[in-house]
Amino acid sequence: MCGIVGILGNTPVAEHLVDALRRLEYRGYDSAGIATVENGHLDRRRAEGKLKNLEQRLLSEPLKGRTGLGHTRWATHGKPVERNAHPHMNERVAVVHNGIIENFQELREELTAKGHVFQTETDTETILHLVSAYLEEGHESVDAAKRALQRLRGAFALAIIFAGQDNLMVGAREGPPLAVGHGDGEMYLGSDAIALAPFTDTITYLEDGDCAVLSRQSVQIFDRDGRLVTRPAIKSLASSMLVDKGNYRHFMAKEIHEQPEVISHTLANYLDLSVGRVELPDLGIDPSSISQVSISACGTAYYAGLVGKYWIERYARIPVEIDVASEFRYREPPLPKGGLALFVSQSGETADTLATLRYCKAQGQRIASIVNVRTSTIARESHVILPTLAGPEIGVASTKAFTCQLSVFACFAIGLARARGTITREEERALVKALSEIPRHISTLLRDEDRYEDLAHRLSKAQDVLYLGRGTSYPIALEGALKLKEISYIHAEGYAAGELKHGPIALIDENVPVIVVAPQDQLFEKTASNMQEVAARGGRIVLVTDAPASKAGCALEAHIAMPEIHPFAVPLLYAVPVQLLAYHTAVLMGTDVDQPRNLAKSVTVE
Repeated sequence: MCGIVGILGNTPVAEHLVDALRRLEYRGYDSAGIATVENGHLDRRRAEGKLKNLEQRLLSEPLKGRTGLGHTRWATHGKPVERNAHPHMNERVAVVHNGIIENFQELREELTAKGHVFQTETDTETILHLVSAYLEEGHESVDAAKRALQRLRGAFALAIIFAGQDNLMVGAREGPPLAVGHGDGEMYLGSDAIALAPFTDTITYLEDGDCAVLSRQSVQIFDRDGRLVTRPAIKSLASSMLVDKGNYRHFMAKEIHEQPEVISHTLANYLDLSVGRVELPDLGIDPSSISQVSISACGTAYYAGLVGKYWIERYARIPVEIDVASEFRYREPPLPKGGLALFVSQSGETADTLATLRYCKAQGQRIASIVNVRTSTIARESHVILPTLAGPEIGVASTKAFTCQLSVFACFAIGLARARGTITREEERALVKALSEIPRHISTLLRDEDRYEDLAHRLSKAQDVLYLGRGTSYPIALEGALKLKEISYIHAEGYAAGELKHGPIALIDENVPVIVVAPQDQLFEKTASNMQEVAARGGRIVLVTDAPASKAGCALEAHIAMPEIHPFAVPLLYAVPVQLLAYHTAVLMGTDVDQPRNLAKSVTVE
């Protein structure tokens, strides 16, 4: 979602604001802008499109203020054009905002009746006019901001600066993340620690309902009841995780190639390879007493959860319910006593997932989360966290975060199974060994990308692509289809292979490629029969398998040969070919691979 950065500096901040915004590009955006306080007045520069457009504007029209706000906007209210870009500003106040103000229309009507004239269609402009209205009534700047905050309903993070006040910035959080950075005679605000890493490694994360009043020397934080509170300042690791593309054309390519390393790091957090054993953190609940595991997540994380459902039920013999987070709490499912609710989120700030977490907590469930950011809201509100060690993922389309989530699910299922006595020690050692071999197998796959480039030429001519799989390969088919459509904009759908003749087979003709994810396991023969049905109707089959091509029993457009591995570890390895197919197809089609249209990395509003 939108990215926020604020700096109370000792030198002109425009260049630093743009640099910080560049580190927030991974969140997704369609316009950008900055505003500063200069000689007592406010000034700003905005541009639609990429940051380079804003940089060009600043070259011809520089800003020299030492206090400023920056913002990358992902449109929610109002078109992605310059007039709707942030900061929103008048002669007294400048505001940047991430989130949605649910009652903005009601407030807008109230303010319009008082004579305020709105220039944009955004909900953010309502904040600007509301703060201004309180200033006009004679309230001091901080008080005006606080009064405005009390009127807002929704999920938001925001930052405000004022004309004539070079040493003041107000930030607030109600949902989306916002952090205070502590410097030496300087202070910062940012949507995450990555944005602030060039300036400081000392971070204070605001909690929901907090309002922070910053000067260059200090920060005061008030909770939603107006009480002065202390939030811990922690040392951030973000400075050691800053990334660039290196020798890769895109961040997505780099992150695909980082998977052997980050999967190794993640597995090392849970596996004791010397004895072939999984070591889980204390769940705070007896695994033998868990009556049900309820998994909730969004997008790619949801597909990781689907694989996790197969694993947990198959090996730990615990019933698993899974739902997309945006649906879970609205159907108000009854949750059993002794249940464990498990949430999956790369950022740890996904709004729907966080809302569902709170629902489950209120229902008395034990809360665990698989997250990549240990200081995130979901992590902080969980009873126990199962961290992934993927590092920052800049490409909007998740790759290494997904396989690290699968790694944690695999370890979690094994650990539960051993604790419940549903696998033997010999079986545990075999499963641990299978996982430990995955980084090596992925490295081998990544040394041979030419075949994916050749296939991409053929996929790029298609209007529709189908993905098929069975068992744990079904979620990988879903993930492959998601990857292709989100970065290449080709329509793609994933199906359980057995569902083919229940409708999707009507789509098959000689123009429809069908990607079949089919390891040579107990389900292979059934999947092969589905392939033969596709072939009989002229479909072009791309088979991803460790079986010989001859076993397909039909003509293939292409055969992606995979190494033979334990069936348990198949999803981790087979995720990589579908990532590479999507990536090379998107590159060939010339799309913005790292920041596909209409998408955001971290969805922090519902």
